[in-house]
Formats: sequence, C-alpha cells, structure tokens
Amino acid sequence: MPEKPLPPSMGGAAELLDISFDVLTATRVEAQMPVTPDHHQPFGQLHGGVSVVLAESAASVGGYLAAPEGQTAVGVEINANHVRAVSEGTVYAVAEPLHVGSRTHVWDVKIRDTADRLVCVSRCTLAVVTLSNV
Repeated sequence: MPEKPLPPSMGGAAELLDISFDVLTATRVEAQMPVTPDHHQPFGQLHGGVSVVLAESAASVGGYLAAPEGQTAVGVEINANHVRAVSEGTVYAVAEPLHVGSRTHVWDVKIRDTADRLVCVSRCTLAVVTLSNV
C-alpha cells in the first residue's frame, strides 16, 4: 500500500506503454513493462526512449510519495545508459532515492530483463513543487 494516496491519474504515457506498478513506497518503486513491437526502435529492440519513460515514471511516482503533503516531484533531468538489448519479454524497473531534499530528489533506477540482467541504468533528478503549480 502506498504511504499516501496515489495521484488522480496513473495513465498517460505509462498507460500507453502498459507500465504497471508492483511496489509503491517513498523509498522504493517497482514497475514492469512488456516489450512488444510497440516498444521497439526500427531494428526490433526495446527503444531507449521507452526505457527512459519507464525509468522516469518509476522515479516520479516515488518522488510524489516521498514529497510532503500538498507537494509532488516532477522530472527536471534524466540520464540513461542502455547496456543490454531486449527484443521481447518483460522488463522490470526498481527506483530508489539517492537524495530526498526539500527542493530536489535524485532517484536511481535500474531496469532488468526476465533473467535479471541489467538492461538500463538511469538517474532522475526531480524538482519538488506545490501541487497547485503542476
């Protein structure tokens, strides 16, 4: 169970890519996503940008849960290293905070395949903002 209510919508890009969330806490978010032709780049492999959407989705939900009541966290910078190609199956993201401050958060996200091999490692910086400003 999340430590505070989830945002009104978990849809958008996450819904389009069929991302689902398994663990939702302020210190760990676990998500998964199928890898289908809809997730591929032109050469039949998981698109790096799709991996980044998965990473930022997991980090942003964690940032929201870690932010004080009435605030959320939104992405301001993300980087990703793609270390293994995936063409099918499911990938699993684990996001954990490296820094949770009053103005910024930094989240580490590791994406692995079904054999637990590292596919992508990402770091996402989030800005903490008042919900009315989003």
